[in-house]
Amino acid sequence: MRSVELFSGCGGLALGLSRAGFHHDLMVEWNENAVATVHHNRRRKLRHIRDWPLEQRDVREVAWRGFADLDLVAGGPPCQPFSIGGKHRGHEDARDMWPEAIRAVRETLPRAFLFENVRGLARPAFANYLRWIVAHLHHPEMARKDGEDHAKHTRRLEACGLPPSYRVLVVQVNAADYGAPQKRHRVIVAGVRADLAAELEPPTPTHSRERLLWDQWVSGEYWRRHGLRQPADREIQAGDLPAVKRLRARATPPEGKPWATVRDALAGLGEPTGKANHVFRDGARVYPGHTGSPLDQPAKALKAGDHGVPGGENMMVKGDGSVRYFTTREAARLQGLPDTYHFPRSWTESMRQLGNAVPAQLSEAMGAWIAAVLREDDGTRQAVA
Repeated sequence: MRSVELFSGCGGLALGLSRAGFHHDLMVEWNENAVATVHHNRRRKLRHIRDWPLEQRDVREVAWRGFADLDLVAGGPPCQPFSIGGKHRGHEDARDMWPEAIRAVRETLPRAFLFENVRGLARPAFANYLRWIVAHLHHPEMARKDGEDHAKHTRRLEACGLPPSYRVLVVQVNAADYGAPQKRHRVIVAGVRADLAAELEPPTPTHSRERLLWDQWVSGEYWRRHGLRQPADREIQAGDLPAVKRLRARATPPEGKPWATVRDALAGLGEPTGKANHVFRDGARVYPGHTGSPLDQPAKALKAGDHGVPGGENMMVKGDGSVRYFTTREAARLQGLPDTYHFPRSWTESMRQLGNAVPAQLSEAMGAWIAAVLREDDGTRQAVA
């Protein structure tokens, strides 16, 4: 299946989509350092990455009409305009690139699109802008007129009386529910062309907190897998106690797989060696609002921080209660990138890229979700023929 991708960053979205069976005709990223990271790994001939046609360009300068018969347009428009940690300026922020994402859909008319953003996009403060995004993706062919603001454009789109060109779905997801060892809440805006025979239903989570709690505090499988003795019940987090009590009353475990934890993600890696991006960084400390990630839960969301300096949450809480920063290699594992994927730039720059990345586990799951819809449409058309 053929795709193009905007705002590729260091490759988290692209890797998951490649694993899900999409082949990129073009990838676009404007940041020099992120492009350098991808090109460094292309030269290393890594699977999937070696075939990525990534160009360092401003998406506003790309003419998409040359890409016909695409299966997917994908991307993660810059999240800073909508991030809880940002300035919350939304469409007034010069970094808002949703109009460019929609233009790529308008000019290519793919069978489907898949966009990822921070959950802040779904906040009440941006409700009208999200409404415009959805209305415009229903009718990407109806571009804004000169002097037409988002509110007027939304009203025109919603009152046009034409059947939508795309069926659009907005869902909020937690990356941990799809195998990422990280509690990363995101908004997915996806759509399929209206002429497709298949419907687009919300994706089904594959992992759960309840199954992790079962494996930890009911069966004890989690601790055995790591060669550890199961802790006493007094170690159960207060917020988990009600769920553990309910689970202990069950006869069978919850369906699906357990959430992956920091300990799961870093298994076999060991303490920093100074090699392959696994380098110790001094200075980690706990302060209000920044307490790090316990080993036996999914990590808190990695953050890019301001000016490339990672936020205080980019650290682990070790078994003895001490904290240290995640190394670049550890952060890459949390984002689903293989140990063979190297970051040639500084620690702060590499962590900035990782903090901005889409977890490859999540993008693979979302890619597989879209791919299944497209295959269903293919099957229906073949049956009719």
